Amino acid sequence: MAKKTNILLIDGKSLTLEDVAKVAYDPTIKVALTTAARKNVIASRNFVLSKMKAKEAIYGFNTGFGPLSDVRISDDKLDELQINIVRSHAVGIGPALSIPETRAAMLLRINSHSSGFSGVSIDLIEAQLALLNNGIHPVIPEQGSVGASGDLAPLAHMSLPLIGEGEVHFNGKVIDAKIALKNAKLKPYKVQAKEGLALINGTQIMTAIGTLVYLKSKRLSEIADLAGAMTVEALKGTASAYDDDICRIRPHKGQREVAAHMRTLLQKSEIMESHKNCGKVQDPYSLRCIPQVHGMTRDVLARAKEVLQTEINSVTDNPLVFADKKKILSGGNFHGEYVGVAMDHLAMCIQELASISEQRIQKLVNPAMSGLPAFLMKDAGLNSGMMIVQYAAASLVSENKVLCHPATVDSIPTSADKEDHVSMGTIAAVKSRRVLSNCWNVLAMEYLCASQGLEFHLPLKPAIKVNAAYKEIRKRVPPIHKDRAFYKDIRAISELMETTLSP
Repeated sequence: MAKKTNILLIDGKSLTLEDVAKVAYDPTIKVALTTAARKNVIASRNFVLSKMKAKEAIYGFNTGFGPLSDVRISDDKLDELQINIVRSHAVGIGPALSIPETRAAMLLRINSHSSGFSGVSIDLIEAQLALLNNGIHPVIPEQGSVGASGDLAPLAHMSLPLIGEGEVHFNGKVIDAKIALKNAKLKPYKVQAKEGLALINGTQIMTAIGTLVYLKSKRLSEIADLAGAMTVEALKGTASAYDDDICRIRPHKGQREVAAHMRTLLQKSEIMESHKNCGKVQDPYSLRCIPQVHGMTRDVLARAKEVLQTEINSVTDNPLVFADKKKILSGGNFHGEYVGVAMDHLAMCIQELASISEQRIQKLVNPAMSGLPAFLMKDAGLNSGMMIVQYAAASLVSENKVLCHPATVDSIPTSADKEDHVSMGTIAAVKSRRVLSNCWNVLAMEYLCASQGLEFHLPLKPAIKVNAAYKEIRKRVPPIHKDRAFYKDIRAISELMETTLSP
């Protein structure tokens, strides 16, 4: 995919997950179609128009939708048909998607249409691009989709502003779309045959949420190793369990990667050197099994990446137009099973990072296991120290146990039993976001406790990389000598985890 400074050129097949994130988080990036994509879109639309002139019944173009597909719509009502489907499907409820999630979904919808298999006009794509590039972000409720025929309700909310209806985020405020269009010197778009259906039929909401969750989860999986290494140091653990000879005879890719990473993180440690001849034989599982648990997470994330990378460059509406083969086909590409299952698995695998992290926190605050002062405070009793930090971590882990029940094992028939198996993929994506947030905060709590644990080994220094992370934390979070409101420390470390802490 060709790129210019601050411009992302899309063609329906070359988008990367990183491209999606860049557009999602940076509204200064403008999006445009490649010349080849424009030609494909125009050729597809011309073929559709020729078929309609032949007076053939084509689903979604001149028929009703779903169980009403046998109802033929007269030519003078075709535009009204497309407006009606957008309006009638805008029944989403609940909190709105974040602006980054909304921008990601807008980009993915445009990218899908730009492949030339949706049969929409180039004018529709230009209208979609105008909203994105002018920072007109539809207010999209996150609830109301069953994941087939795709994300109908939320995509309808995303599409309403194109026709001058609904609400948008614009210049920091939520206002009527019609007003935002006027302020941006844009006119409402008049949807044409099939275009209303093409706007709302697809997996772009679940995929947008899933993409951003995946990218942050990947970051979490990397800094989880660093948190684990810091705890190993604070608890005077050993690196022997990370020996490659152990992993090569159970050669899961992620396990070997994490073991190698742990060996690197724990190099040149004064603390480890100080107790290498102690009588301890082996560490608790939460230390010893870091490669096995964290490694599994890496492997599941790799599969999620594969699914999402395919999905962001897929055509997921219906029917599909194959102009070069002179045919229009109805199929099921809008079904969100792939993304839904990937997000269910992702939620479960990152929850394991939090689960094992909470157990490491347990060991840090328990003097019988750590050999450190109770709750990591010299004056425990007068001060409670990290006691309730561990409570909070346990709460988040317990909440995740409920959230990790897979959404995709459920299906409720919809649309008069025409859509009799649905994916619940968007529910899977939304709850994975919540699981990720909980896991992120549990790891921040481990960093808080582990960095405090290192205080009791001074002047001995931990491994070079662990010490570098410790110093970064100390720039924002001073050593704890007496009780304070620890939520501020957790928040500060959470922010450091975004970019500063280097795994």
